[in-house]
Amino acid sequence: MHVALLRGVNVVGRTMVAMSDLREVLGEMGFADVRSLLQSGNLVFRTDRRLASASLEKMLEAATAKRLGSSPTYMVRSAAEWKSIVNANPFPRQAKAEPSRLLVMFLRSEVLAKNVTALRAAIRGRETIAAVGKQLYVVYPDGVGRSKFTHGLIERVLGTRATGRNWNTVLKLAALVAAE
Repeated sequence: MHVALLRGVNVVGRTMVAMSDLREVLGEMGFADVRSLLQSGNLVFRTDRRLASASLEKMLEAATAKRLGSSPTYMVRSAAEWKSIVNANPFPRQAKAEPSRLLVMFLRSEVLAKNVTALRAAIRGRETIAAVGKQLYVVYPDGVGRSKFTHGLIERVLGTRATGRNWNTVLKLAALVAAE
């Protein structure tokens, strides 16, 4: 099983993509048991192909562009990686108390320690971060919507593309992957 997350689809009316269309695209590519969660670009699918996440990302992006005329960025993680993401959460207390205020930013690539240090220095509010592999865990104690610690700032300072999911969504995707 794999989880594919699309960056920036169906957010505030931008890049509208129907989840049914995405499921069809993946099905046409030969992936099995394709399911979506919510309308924000969360897909779970099965494949027998032994491909690295980066290869799957490129394949999915090319197929989506060709079939739907849309070019969202994909972040793909295997079921084992997803389990590690859940287990590596450096903020278990916040995850339990306020899961909607814990965001996992799924990064396109691992980041340099100096960029994480620069990102930490860019925080102007009460946010707390921890980078683990190709994920950045962010606690937004005052809520994401009010924060000046934005998606754009994170991408710019880290030098990579990213897409975020709150802890509730991370756990729902974990349940879908574990059910298989």
